Amino acid sequence: MQRHVVVGRTAQLRTEKIPKFSTGLLGQGLITYRNKRYLLWQQAAHRMEIDGKSAGSLVEDAVVWANQHGLVVALKDPKFVNPDFAVIHAPLSLMPVPYPRGRFELAQQVMPLLNRLVDAVADDEGYLESTLGPAALYDTFTGRLLKTLQTTRSARSALRAAGKEVVLGIHRSDYMLDEPSGKFLQVELNTIASSFGCLSALMTQLHLYMASRLPALEPSRLPANPTLEHIPDAIAAAANSVGYREEGGVVVMVVQPGERNAYDQQWIQLGLWERHRLRTVRMTLGDIAATATLDKAQGGTVTLKTGEPVCVFYFRAGYTPADYPSEAEWAARELIEQSNAAKCPTVAYQLAGTKKIQQDLARPGILERFISDGRDAGLLREFFAGLWSLDPKDVATDPGVAAAVVDAIARPEAYVLKPQREGGGNNLYGEELREMLKVGGEQLSAYILMQRILPPANRSVLVRNGQWSESETLNELGIYGTFVRHGKNVLLNEQSGHLVRTKTSSSNEGGVAAGFAVLDSPYLVD
Repeated sequence: MQRHVVVGRTAQLRTEKIPKFSTGLLGQGLITYRNKRYLLWQQAAHRMEIDGKSAGSLVEDAVVWANQHGLVVALKDPKFVNPDFAVIHAPLSLMPVPYPRGRFELAQQVMPLLNRLVDAVADDEGYLESTLGPAALYDTFTGRLLKTLQTTRSARSALRAAGKEVVLGIHRSDYMLDEPSGKFLQVELNTIASSFGCLSALMTQLHLYMASRLPALEPSRLPANPTLEHIPDAIAAAANSVGYREEGGVVVMVVQPGERNAYDQQWIQLGLWERHRLRTVRMTLGDIAATATLDKAQGGTVTLKTGEPVCVFYFRAGYTPADYPSEAEWAARELIEQSNAAKCPTVAYQLAGTKKIQQDLARPGILERFISDGRDAGLLREFFAGLWSLDPKDVATDPGVAAAVVDAIARPEAYVLKPQREGGGNNLYGEELREMLKVGGEQLSAYILMQRILPPANRSVLVRNGQWSESETLNELGIYGTFVRHGKNVLLNEQSGHLVRTKTSSSNEGGVAAGFAVLDSPYLVD
């Protein structure tokens, strides 16, 4: 077995022998799924050693390329006359990170299964309510989402009965390569505001440019990344199914005020116009509450103040309590949920992506309730990390849960404590985790306990604000999926690109927008 190491002043690729290891599927490291064979036991390590002069020249070229090609974020510096239009390159890694090709391709292959799983779970509202009910007692945000699900049920049922239900999913399943097992293990499944898809496609293009500068890097090892096309195409497919195109129907992108990652979002707006002549209007939930109207007599059409009907509500906000500072924002969410526009996501889809649902699906028999094909369910389980409920009744009655809690108190470095939150910076580690478990109590129902994934460390050149540093790093892979359903007819279900985030090995969190990580690309090794 081999590993690929990037070394030298000109970043040459060197191959070294390393020991084989087996997976949980087959000791030989091979699996056949849907008539395709995947090599699973390849492992990769990444190390870069270049002197300051060489790195400085490459970094300068990378930053210029990023600024010229729209790989940027808003600077939001008040010293500019109009800070909303001041930009700087997105945080980035100078070189791509090696990943085993077989594992990467298998993660792509399962994305349509995960799209189906989200749709099936969201369709079972009784399951959502019973599973999330205990967490909602101690997590007011989850509780309010459940309340919104319940109060809008009659309107949604009427839309479904009239054949007007159009569902749009833009998901991202995040993984880390677990060094002890050699598997990709799922960190989480994002069903709302799955960001950085477009900038990730530009990262692939940047690294293709770097490959043209460095002959040792093979462009064929950088996989295609179609997010710039697939995400707008999925939104347009949903809009076409809803209708109102001839009446000037628009997509409303639900955004946060002062969004620094607006340029990733605006690539989608550009794609919607250039590929589909579909206009996008950016609005906060507060804007929608103040200016949009819902006409229940016309089957739930939402009309903007300027007169356009809404075909699609695409959320890049709404995933954190801070997005609902008043009752007006919750009223806007209810208005959207009752409308006949496609929503990405519906409240049910958002709830299907919570940590508690992720944990519950890992229990014996629960995943199989929604994925009936045993081969598909078995394959998905290969990506599941260890997950445990912290509901006191489960701790008291399930020996496996009780043992995991005892072990986590003794070895907190091997676990993560996760609340029902998105956006980064919310998890508990180490002593904070230990103390929370020691205190115990009903409030732990709002958390789950997860095995800590142990990825291999790499060496990366990280570039932020035009400055670079070389650090020991860890990497997280995200695979995007798009899904459109009109009534019972699935119109679209596909894998739609990827994201890699690289962070220093000392960081527990991995969000780019939250300031913990930089954008990167996969470099596939055989």
